[in-house]
Order: sequence, then C-alpha cells, then structure tokens
Amino acid sequence: MYPPKKTLTRLCLRKLAASSGQLLIVDDGRDNGNCFQWWMSFFSGYEYFGSASTLMECALGMAATQFPLCFRPNSPKVRLVTVHCHSISLSASENSPTGLVERPWKLADARLVLEDGSVWRAKSFGASGTQIGEVVFNTSLTGYQEILTDPSYAGQFVLMTNPHIGNTGVNFDDEESQQCFLAGLVIRSLSISTSNWRCKETLGDYLASRNIMGIYDVDTRAITRRLRQDGSLIGVLSTEESRTNEELLKMSRTWDIVGVDLISDVSCKAPYEWADSTNSEWEFNFNRSNEETFQVVAYDFGIKHNILRRLASYGCKITVVPSTWPASETLKMKPDGVLFSNGPGDPSAVPYAVETVKELIGKVPVFGICMGHQLLGQALGGKTFKMKFGHHGGNHPVRNIRNGRVEISAQNHNYAVDPESLPEGVEVTHVNLNDGSCAGLAFSQQKLMSLQYHPEASPGPHDSDLGHRVLAVVDGARGVAVMALGRTKGNIQCSKSEATRKSIPSSASPSAVLA
Repeated sequence: MYPPKKTLTRLCLRKLAASSGQLLIVDDGRDNGNCFQWWMSFFSGYEYFGSASTLMECALGMAATQFPLCFRPNSPKVRLVTVHCHSISLSASENSPTGLVERPWKLADARLVLEDGSVWRAKSFGASGTQIGEVVFNTSLTGYQEILTDPSYAGQFVLMTNPHIGNTGVNFDDEESQQCFLAGLVIRSLSISTSNWRCKETLGDYLASRNIMGIYDVDTRAITRRLRQDGSLIGVLSTEESRTNEELLKMSRTWDIVGVDLISDVSCKAPYEWADSTNSEWEFNFNRSNEETFQVVAYDFGIKHNILRRLASYGCKITVVPSTWPASETLKMKPDGVLFSNGPGDPSAVPYAVETVKELIGKVPVFGICMGHQLLGQALGGKTFKMKFGHHGGNHPVRNIRNGRVEISAQNHNYAVDPESLPEGVEVTHVNLNDGSCAGLAFSQQKLMSLQYHPEASPGPHDSDLGHRVLAVVDGARGVAVMALGRTKGNIQCSKSEATRKSIPSSASPSAVLA
C-alpha cells in the first residue's frame, strides 16, 4: 500500500507492530524506491527481517508487482500477527484485476469553452460528444422539462440559474414538442434521486435517450454574471479529451447564430389537425362557451403544444401548417383567424415568413406570439434587434399599458421589436418592466395583435392566459373580435377572475379588448 498520510493511521500501524511483534507490509510496487524509503523511515527502531533480495530490489525501485516488507520491534514478542496491505485504484474500470466498482463520485469529464476564452470544467450527464451553441441563462424555478422541449431553444445551451435540477424527474405529459431541440443543458447540481408521483424517467436517462448533452457541478452563478455583463456567448461543450481547449475555442469563435434560419428545422413538414385540449385536471377556464367552433390556422415556427391545447380549450378547430405554407393556401381555407407561433432564432433570417405575414395582414385577423410577434413587427415596417442576453424565465413582469395591470409572464427570446420603428397607427400595448422593451402590439385597423411573451405558459398565476390571450378570430357576420375568452352573443366577455365583468360592444376594435 502507499504510505498512509493520516497521522492517526500511522499511529495505529506503529501500535499494531509494537503489540503484535511483527508487521508484514505487502506493497504493489508502484514507485517502489520512494515507497520503500518511506516505510524504512516510518519503522525506524524496528528490525527488518524480510528477504535480502527483496530489500535490495526495493531500495533500487525494481521490486515486482507486490513485495513484502517485514518489520519487528527490537524487543522480543511472542504474538505473531501478519497484516496484508495492497494499493488499489479507486477509479478502477470493469477490467480492473481488483474487481472493484467505480468510486461513488464522478470526476470532471467535460468542458464548456466560451468564446471569451474561459474554460469551465464540469461533469457530464446525458449524451456524450461535442456540441456548439449560444449560451443563455433561464431564471425559472420549475418547468425544466417544458424548457427542454421548447423548440425556441434550438441552437442554444440553456443554463438554469436555479441550482437544483432533476429532482422531479420527467414525465410525458409536460412535453411542449415531440423532441428536444436545445443544444445542451448546463446546471449546478443534478439531483441524485427523483421524487414526484408523475415521474417516469430520470433527467439523465431522458437526455441520453434523446442525444442531448448536459453538464453539472459547474459554477452557474459565475457564468450567469459573465453573460449579464458581456451578453450571450457562443460556447462549445465537449466530453472528448482528444480535443484541446484551443481547438474548442476556435470552434466557438468561428460559429454564429445570428442570421441562421433555425425555424426550418423545428417546423412541421406537412399540415395536420390538432384536437387535444387542456386536460380537465389542469383546466382553469370554466367560463368558456363552445356553442360555436372557430377555424384557426396556426403557423408552426416552433409551436408549443400548450398553445394548441389552450386554443382547443376555447372551442377552436386548429389546422397547423408548416412555416413555408403559402398565404394563398391559408386564405383558401377561409379561417376565422391566423396564429403566428413562437420559434427560435433571428426573425431577419426568415424573410419568407415575413412575406407570408405581410400577405395575410388585413385580410384575416391575426395574432402573434414571441417569434410571431417579431415577424408581425417586421411585416408592419418595423425593425427588430438582438438583445444583450435576452429574456428567458418564468418570472418576468409585464405591464398592460391600457389598464395598468401587471402580469407575471414566461418569456424566451433573444430579439425584440423596436417600437420607435413602427408606423403610425400601431400601438404598443405591453411593456416588460425589467428593461422597458416592447412586449405587445395592436393595430385595430388591420385586426392585429401580438405578445412577445408566452400567454399559454402559466408560470404560476394564470393572469397571462385570462382576459385577452391566445386566440384572435373574427365573427364575419358581426365583426366581433374574440381574444381567448368565452364568447357571448354580441359582446366580448372578460375573465371570470375579474371582480367586475365588462361588456364591449360588438363594434369594438380588437385592441379595445386589451383594456
């Protein structure tokens, strides 16, 4: 065995040798010369009675794999005790001759290399390999499974600021799409156990089966501060030891997410009908009326399932179409309204989508969410810009300018609409209270409205869903705008959670509902 470093161990060995009469040390031969010198000095005052050849080999560092070192005190003893010691590797592999399992803790085996030159050592879980993406931080306390399956995170590493992730495992009811689109997950502490009655799989197994890389035991607070100070950074995540830090750094500095069409990879390839509504166990809108069914066409730029569920819960018949679906084909379907969904990346990278939006504005009532909001802004003649580090989390306060109400919203976007670039007649209806950015638009003349955040997400309270959300349709016979509410004859009814209900005349503009 290697020389013990703890004082208590040394004292125990000396007492054992003194009381037993002799002590036999069997060493594994690694670094024999140094090891032998230590044992000889350790048992100074004791007599060595082993083999002379072994003594010479030990002194020269040439001993075999295992060798005995025998000591006894100078004073005679009757008792004889032999102690066999040998060294082992705590990280022994399956092929190790010791037959021991791996140590109970995992060593750092992954690196996150950022374009600013910083290298972050971490432990891996999920898939292995090398991946590149833009690093963003998310401040949500819960909902990591919805984040993993949100198509808007395509091309990004999501760093969770909440330190404890994985404790509720994963289930198949909370998924927002059929697969994970993000590049990787970065967390501080990976839960070693799961505790939730709906749990079907651990987070690590879930990511591994979907080929998504994850790392933990990394200083997420330090990385978050860096992102807030310098803005979102490109990073490379790798578990391949053959790749040098310099090679990974070069990769991060030669890749860019700006101007890349990420929508094409997350959009559906053909139209389909959606019928599933919110499960009755989770439904909170009990004031809806389904006497009439609204025909809605939803453009899939990376649409989340819960948007479709909420639409269906309000009595909508939904047809989901690909991002490249022609506007002319949509008009042939004669929908009551068109929804432009959320999606990943830069709205300027998808000019075909902007043109589609332009062709539909004014011909049919439209509603945009997140990416759809940005596309509407560009289609109206406005400009969008890339934010420093974006909005990612379930706790962003948004103020409704028309009535002063503040909502706690879920957000996920790196781009925003510049309100100063919008033409006359377009109204900014909502403002993010963290930085004053535009969070909602309305244009009554074009029967148009949009939100930068996710009204379907319910990040705790349901105030973003109730009152003016998700659906924009028009009853062609009377011109009544209905905004994600229960619909009554000749008026629009507000949320049941409001203390007093307001009736809006059928001639009211869509933007009036926002009040």
